[in-house]
Parts: sequence; structure tokens; C-alpha cells
Amino acid sequence: MVYTVQKLKVNYKTLEEFKQFREYGLQELSMLEDLQSNIIDNDSESPFYGIYYGDTLVARMSLYTVNAKFDQYFEPPNDYLELWKLEVLPGFQKKGLGTALVEFAKSFNMPIKTNPRVNSHEFWTKQGFAPVQYDTKRDLGENPLIWTPKGVTEHTQ
Repeated sequence: MVYTVQKLKVNYKTLEEFKQFREYGLQELSMLEDLQSNIIDNDSESPFYGIYYGDTLVARMSLYTVNAKFDQYFEPPNDYLELWKLEVLPGFQKKGLGTALVEFAKSFNMPIKTNPRVNSHEFWTKQGFAPVQYDTKRDLGENPLIWTPKGVTEHTQ
């Protein structure tokens, strides 16, 4: 089955939809505070992408672009995507939705970094992600995984 990934609007409806996800948390709450303090058009830049089944948001992720000057993972330093909060609702897991979201992120043809949740390492490995190969760079005590498009190599110093 082919799934269509959509950019999610920054609005109250999206925040309500996020409440059904297990990893609903601080990022969404900070968005809610921003929404309450500002009138935000539906055209505001959103880092969130999702897949709907009918009218129900069943899978989502956030993608943030990180400037090359902050790159500690790729050589030469590149702008890269940081993929967070990839989650598929329980009744929709194991149907290719997570893979569809990752393939969408890869379609930007930029390096990608993620910090996998517990018990998701096998999923990321199947998607072509690999651990950072040196132990001096860690993200807040986590072990980041990276994916690189052809022509980009991992930073190894």
C-alpha cells in the first residue's frame, strides 16, 4: 500500500491529534503555549509530518534542519535533518507507515540523524541507519544513529 506523507499544520487540531500518541510531551506542550500566545496561520512553518487513515492521524514525525556549522556527524560538515518523534499508533504498526515516513525524510537527500527510542534499533537498522562510529560524540548521553545519502561520509575524527 502507498501512503501519503503530509506536512501537518501548526494549529489546535494538530495538537489535539498528537494527544493520542504515547510520546506526546514537551515539544507539543511548548507548541501549545506558542499557539496560545500568538495567532498563528495554518501556513506557519511546521516541523511535523504525518500520515492519515481517513480523518485520523495514525503516524507522525518531526524533522528539523540543523545548520552545517553545528554538524558533528558528517564529513564534510553538512546541513542535516534531525528526525524526532517518529511514532505510529499501535493499531497501525507493522504496516509500512514508519518506513514511509523515513523514506519521505530520505527524499530530501540530506544526511539524517536520530536518537532511537528503546527497542527500535532493529527498525532503524532496516532503514539503513548506523551508529556513530566513534565514542567522543554523544547526544545527551544517547547513542545517535545516522543515515547518509551517497557522496556524504561520517565524520571520523
